[in-house]
Amino acid sequence: MLPGYQTYTPPAPRPRSGLARASLVLGIVGLLGLAVCLLGVLPAIVGLVLGAVSLARHDADRWPAVVGVVCSAVALVLGGLALFVLLSKAAECGDESRYPNADERRYCVEREFPFARSTMAP
Repeated sequence: MLPGYQTYTPPAPRPRSGLARASLVLGIVGLLGLAVCLLGVLPAIVGLVLGAVSLARHDADRWPAVVGVVCSAVALVLGGLALFVLLSKAAECGDESRYPNADERRYCVEREFPFARSTMAP
């Protein structure tokens, strides 16, 4: 090295957390997966756990973990609400005091769940 000159050292790259990134991806997948029969609940649970672990470790790359935890929590709340609504409608249609015979219960199911089509076995 020549006297009076300093060598250039580039700044170190920001440390990245794989847990935080995984939490972010799983949180987004969880939100999108709710449209497919509530399948987004499983990735949302895993994303919430990974994000919480990343935040507990005080990783340097915190924002992906925070966003992942928020997306996962929103997916879990929406999935829980959707499940509650679906189960309450199913319980209403299964109430024999309200719908005394099978035809009335079947009509209730067809009315409340238009996406569920009954198929006749040959």
